[in-house]
Amino acid sequence: MSNAPHPHLIAEPAPCFCTRRDFLRRTGQGFGGLALAGLLQSQNLLTANAAEDLNPMLPHAGHFPAKAKSVIWLFMNGGPSQVDTWDYKPELEKRDGQKLEGFDATTGFFADQVGPIMKSPFAFSRHGQSGTWVSELFPNMAQHVDDMAFIHSCHTETNNHSPALFQINTGMNRMGFPSVGSWVTYGLGTENQNLPGFVVMYDTLGRGLPKGYSQNWGAGFLPGIFQGTSLNAQGEPIENLKRPEGMGNSQQRRQLDLLKRLNEHHATLNEGDRELATRIESFELAYRMQMAAPDAMDVYAEPPHIQKLYGLDNEACTHFAKQCLMARRMVERGVRFVQIYSGGEENEKSWDGHLNIAQNHRGFAAETDIPIAGLLTDLKQRGLLDSTLVIWGGEFGRLPLVQRSPNGAESGRDHNPHAFTVWFAGGGAKGGTHYGETDEIGHKAAVNRVSVNDLHATILHLLGIDHLRMTYRHNGRDFRLTDVAGNVVHDVIA
Repeated sequence: MSNAPHPHLIAEPAPCFCTRRDFLRRTGQGFGGLALAGLLQSQNLLTANAAEDLNPMLPHAGHFPAKAKSVIWLFMNGGPSQVDTWDYKPELEKRDGQKLEGFDATTGFFADQVGPIMKSPFAFSRHGQSGTWVSELFPNMAQHVDDMAFIHSCHTETNNHSPALFQINTGMNRMGFPSVGSWVTYGLGTENQNLPGFVVMYDTLGRGLPKGYSQNWGAGFLPGIFQGTSLNAQGEPIENLKRPEGMGNSQQRRQLDLLKRLNEHHATLNEGDRELATRIESFELAYRMQMAAPDAMDVYAEPPHIQKLYGLDNEACTHFAKQCLMARRMVERGVRFVQIYSGGEENEKSWDGHLNIAQNHRGFAAETDIPIAGLLTDLKQRGLLDSTLVIWGGEFGRLPLVQRSPNGAESGRDHNPHAFTVWFAGGGAKGGTHYGETDEIGHKAAVNRVSVNDLHATILHLLGIDHLRMTYRHNGRDFRLTDVAGNVVHDVIA
């Protein structure tokens, strides 16, 4: 006698009874489905708007009036040194060359290369009515300090790039979770349905993506429509955007209409399949982008004085200038979230000055100072700064000690998860303010410490989102960007 199960026991169910919900929907002329809908409605499990199910990127209001409508996140990849940029520490010069007693050698990434305290190689001076101390690295950004709200007491949980990048981008120091841009577009949608709601631009000089790659702007367990659209560093900014040779607009439209009808028919048999809705919308978005995207990315359509303002005429910063100008053109057209990475994957090809902090930071400051200052000026003169939140920062800071490298060099700095500086400008940020402090040498956040969860809560608050209320159910649990932590830093909000 065969041990195989009877065919009846392993047969697929009849198509009309694939699920219990399908059974209720089809039984009794659909009255079972009406009863089910009533039960779901009583538990707030039905979507408020059927159209939103078909296009989850439609714009909608947050929990309260927003100060910012869009975000431009200027990400200094690799970990810029707070004590060499925005966090002036004269005590470093007084104690230059002294050993830091009680220092935990495992704080940085290279425990066997710990040296003494090292002063900053850069001069600092005061700027603006706020009297903000700024490194000589940023002569152009220094002119905008009265529009910036500085948070000097940021800290994170890891001293390694990849998990630190995941944490600052997703709130978790491991992969697989939605990025900030994905949460924001999930919560608010986007105003321009002809462009992606979340756009990412990475290094265009052949230095590669940040460590962790596209996980840094992934949607995690959120529907795929909310993931960031990254623009290619070389060639066509967006692949497969142009229609095939020989295909006209009407022919392509007919193909998409047929595909949409087939998908929507399938959707009626698979209610609640958000991934299917995502696929339908992705085809439609690609079609709409064929006209809108090239226009949004055409920085040379700007008048010469605007190109010069951003530094397109300066060989040292042309690549980053294009990205900053493109970011302005996108938020101007209703894109919700834009993130730009300065620096690539390898250590010395990013703000990761292990060997020579002066050389490393001078190089990257030269690439970014003029374009970022130009972006702030341009947003302000167009009346866009009030509604656009600009963020500057990296994944962690750097130690106030010298890193003794194997080659004998003693002019670099190792990673420091205990302290880094982030600034906000526009979008409801209180310009000219300074929140939090590090200790006297910039080693650790000491006063009004701000976690990554706190940063994220504050960003969402400026966008009109209560970080405690924006959740997504996954694997039986309600997740949120700030997990089970996070407090809004109200002192940096105007």
